[in-house]
Amino acid sequence: MAFDSLTFAGFIVVLFSLVAMTRGWRARKLELLAASYLFYAAWNPVFIILLLGSTVIDWHAARRLHASQEASSRRLWLLVSLVVNLGLLGWFKYADFMIANFNAALAGLGFGAAFRAPALDLVLPIGISFYTFQTLSYTIDVYRRRIEPGTRFSDYALYVSFFPQLVAGPIVRYSEFIGQLNEPQRIRASDVEHGAAWIIGGLFLKTVLADSLFAPVVDAGFASPGLLSGVSVWAALVSFSGQIYCDFAGYSLCAIGAARLFGFRLPINFHLPYASIGFSDFWQRWHISLSSWIRDYLYIPLGGNRHGVTQTMRNLMLAMGLGGLWHGAAWTFVLWGLLHGLFLVVEHGIIRLWVSLRLPRGPLLGLLAGALTFAAVSLSWVLFRAESLPQAVAFYQALSRFDSSSAPTTLASLALLAMALLLAWHALLRKRLLSELYPRIPYMLRGLIVGVLLAAVLLSPGDDRAFIYFQF
Repeated sequence: MAFDSLTFAGFIVVLFSLVAMTRGWRARKLELLAASYLFYAAWNPVFIILLLGSTVIDWHAARRLHASQEASSRRLWLLVSLVVNLGLLGWFKYADFMIANFNAALAGLGFGAAFRAPALDLVLPIGISFYTFQTLSYTIDVYRRRIEPGTRFSDYALYVSFFPQLVAGPIVRYSEFIGQLNEPQRIRASDVEHGAAWIIGGLFLKTVLADSLFAPVVDAGFASPGLLSGVSVWAALVSFSGQIYCDFAGYSLCAIGAARLFGFRLPINFHLPYASIGFSDFWQRWHISLSSWIRDYLYIPLGGNRHGVTQTMRNLMLAMGLGGLWHGAAWTFVLWGLLHGLFLVVEHGIIRLWVSLRLPRGPLLGLLAGALTFAAVSLSWVLFRAESLPQAVAFYQALSRFDSSSAPTTLASLALLAMALLLAWHALLRKRLLSELYPRIPYMLRGLIVGVLLAAVLLSPGDDRAFIYFQF
């Protein structure tokens, strides 16, 4: 039941009507809980068992470790949560990856003909990467005594399974959500208007820009980069920067909007990332809920930047490499994460040198740093998009051809124009939040803008494509 489907449109209309007619706050929450499980069951009913199992185990583990005063007992219950959650995630997401690498290692040693482990061909439960990190953040925060464990299981279950963010985030912290569950959330006219606007805006990014405009250019470029002109390959590269942003930011906007319809606020997940000045700035703007999770539950526990330059570089590389592996069971994702770790290491070194030499800073330097950041991020996206390392190498080789013997197609030219406008939008508003700007727009103009976006969504000729982050 994707956000860009008619099924979801019917689902959200029926659920909103039901919740709006229900008076009791507890009854409303139970309706949302039941609807969230129904929403998840629409993908594959069997995997509800995993979602419910993870919810039950973390609920009891958190309560037990909180009640215990013995350090060994508390660590044991935390270990239960870690083993169960990461074990399930590892089994479904990485088992076949490990088997494939095991077989490759045997073949490299000359034993490939004697033995080959069979692939399991496991189906990845949708959203497992997201709700696993969400439930882990809960038990870890209880273990650290940063939050109190929940007192009502149904509220905790709703926190884990709330349908807008269940499948692809944002990854919500318990501390960000429990206050909204404790206090009755009234459905206001402004919430309905803003929620609908965010959903329509997200669908515009997804269906019109990502699917109809950018995706065909990207698919053509990665399918046969060696047969295209250098200009066309570069157009495909830039178009994927647009596609991945519009696809995932579009999903996040839809999720935030769907939650807002019912009076809930989810955290922002993207903040004009292509206006970043440097890679630390980029990861404070891109997939914010994941990057902050990696920072708080992986990078800082490893030592962060507290133990010298060498340890800081190691921690950055390890955190980003594991972050890349979280995205997918393939070496391309690991290399993508390590490349961003290297970007951060180099950036830290340059900043230290710049400060120590007391070199000047100014707008021109910021503009140059922003351009270099976007260029490096776009080049790294090749590893993210490529289906294999050989395909990534072939694409990089095609980028080295700077011939301009043939102009890009009309669609590629439109994609480049759209990307230029998107970059300008990010640069002009890099210090502003859309949620702050939108209410200041005159009401009639807001209606006109949303109406135009909705018309574009309804008239979009793009193929029906799943959200890219559904595979993670």
